[in-house]
Amino acid sequence: MSMQSLEIIRAIHNDAWLAMNSDEITSDIDNSEAGGASGQEKLWYVLKVQSNRERSIRDSIIRRIKMEGMEDYFGQVFIPTEKVVETKGGGRRVREQKLLPGYMMIEMALNDETWHLVRSTGGVGDFTGAAGKPIPMEEEEVRRWLGLDSADEDKKQEDEKEARPVVKFVVAVGEHVKVKEGAFENFEGVIDSMDEVTGKLKVMIEIFGRGTEVELEHWQVEKV
Repeated sequence: MSMQSLEIIRAIHNDAWLAMNSDEITSDIDNSEAGGASGQEKLWYVLKVQSNRERSIRDSIIRRIKMEGMEDYFGQVFIPTEKVVETKGGGRRVREQKLLPGYMMIEMALNDETWHLVRSTGGVGDFTGAAGKPIPMEEEEVRRWLGLDSADEDKKQEDEKEARPVVKFVVAVGEHVKVKEGAFENFEGVIDSMDEVTGKLKVMIEIFGRGTEVELEHWQVEKV
């Protein structure tokens, strides 16, 4: 677990405000209005749940909400995740990893009925808060954990990237190339990715019987 996660969990036990990377944002429950027909404002809270059961517990909460006809009182049920790239056996894969195992976020109008529905769901421990009282999350923390702020930043970076001159490659991702210059001269490999801004590309080259990713300048390779 990262230092960031440890700091957040420590904040929970200090009764401070808590802030919580696909299929984790649940859109099954209508949240078109802040208060819905309930007339109560929906806020975000953090739940302590049984670790390694986050997804099944989330699904149970959603199922019970529908069975009780309480959709107007709830919004999203969210498990914070991030995408992690793994390299194994010369191959790469992207998987989702939970940022805070044992915790999830829920958007709801808090009252006796909604509190009881959530707390009586199997695998749910308790809301985080002070003196037994659930404390809602701050808006900026909600945005950060939902990835809204990072999405804005990504768009900004993309806009900046478009404004810069880009390199026109004579090769493409997936093509077989030969290194014609540098430490890996005469090695052959397959292009894995290219950066049009820096002019660099990454090539998977077999070294000592193992696929190894090396970064090269675009002018260091040629098509085979």
